[in-house]
Amino acid sequence: MRIPINDLKRHHAPLATELAAAVNRVLSSGWYILGPEVEAFEQEFARYCGVEHCAGVGNGTDALELALRAVGVGPGAEVATVANAGMYGTTAILRVGAAPLYVDVDDRSMTMSPAALGAAIPAGPRGHPAAVIVTHLYGRMAEIEELLAIAGQKNIPVIEDCAQAHGAERAGRKAGSWGTLGCFSFYPTKNLGAAGDGGAVVTADATLAAKIRALRQYGWTSKYRATVAGGRNSRLDEMQAAVLRTKLPHLDGWNARRREIARLYHGALAGSEVILPEPRDDSVTHLYVIRSPHRERIRIALAAAGIGTDVHYPVPDHRQESVQRIAFRRTPLPVTEASAAEVLTLPCFPEMTDTEVREIAHAVNAEM
Repeated sequence: MRIPINDLKRHHAPLATELAAAVNRVLSSGWYILGPEVEAFEQEFARYCGVEHCAGVGNGTDALELALRAVGVGPGAEVATVANAGMYGTTAILRVGAAPLYVDVDDRSMTMSPAALGAAIPAGPRGHPAAVIVTHLYGRMAEIEELLAIAGQKNIPVIEDCAQAHGAERAGRKAGSWGTLGCFSFYPTKNLGAAGDGGAVVTADATLAAKIRALRQYGWTSKYRATVAGGRNSRLDEMQAAVLRTKLPHLDGWNARRREIARLYHGALAGSEVILPEPRDDSVTHLYVIRSPHRERIRIALAAAGIGTDVHYPVPDHRQESVQRIAFRRTPLPVTEASAAEVLTLPCFPEMTDTEVREIAHAVNAEM
């Protein structure tokens, strides 16, 4: 593709010297797991998110699973989540033996609807959910204040899924600092991406932070003494931590450019028949996602023009074959269902040029 959906070569090229130095620093140290780079990154990322504690883990899905375990979710429980976020929350819920309670999303933001959460919480054979996973989708923050208020009425812990929202901020508070725990993925294409898999859990709660650190390493509270049930091997390695430390100071600048790209798209596509993401200051535009009943026609035309696209996500979690085989409470999800057939992701990465954005918008408009 002339204009790919993402371009990590372009993204990393200006950082080549810094990244090489970070890698060499780790190689020279001879320390590869849970060493000084991880410790330093945890401190730096916690400070960036505005919380006291951060624990690096193997990936974002592990972060969600360990967060659920830390707040006591286990077999027989129910966890409220959305079905339009790529199976990551669902996977974590199923790993701990719980069942997903799918809540519909708002038609404009595509994030969890507070009204739908409020309607879902009171009823059900299991009582109220044991936890709520709130996903900040496509870089937009969900209506976190309202969702926290609803969950708080039943003292339900809220876990923020911030895998697509590194640096998103509302009312002076970063994504990940609002809920009981915040979970991040550092998959390479994220706004803050490693050179492989990685993840983290952030929290203001020292007790929960200690529990996450035990769970990520076999349930150890001291070496070779496994006292916390549900432990596993899920550790952020030194190399990834060094890469993330190198990139973290650049994150706000990259996010600013992503917002600028979103504004360019919005202006160039205004008046077209596609539904555009609402412009919001609390979004870091991890993905620029439009909606159209003519999605496949647009995709084909853009591919013919050498422009990459993707669909995030084509099959809602509750429609996935593996999920269909388990027992979970069925709830109506009309917005989730309708949007899955229409969402289309256009290229959006900080190194894109204005000319590329306008070319893509022109190609979309030509199909309307």
